[in-house]
Amino acid sequence: MEIKIFAGIKEKMGTPVIEIPAGDEITVAELKDRIHIDYPELDGEVFQVAVNEAFQTDDFVVKSGDVVALIPPVSGG
Repeated sequence: MEIKIFAGIKEKMGTPVIEIPAGDEITVAELKDRIHIDYPELDGEVFQVAVNEAFQTDDFVVKSGDVVALIPPVSGG
């Protein structure tokens, strides 16, 4: 599964996309766990998961072909 990353997470990883092996379906909570296993350098990073351009809760099921992004908090005025 291809996951788009932005801002500080992108800078930390040095790439705009990370890959996570996943089956046809995975919950957002399972996806977060998998990200922390495969990319331990992201431990402690705060982000929300967007699927098909909408923020989702941990129980949301991500399906093969969905567009997934990690969105860090945004600040400013």
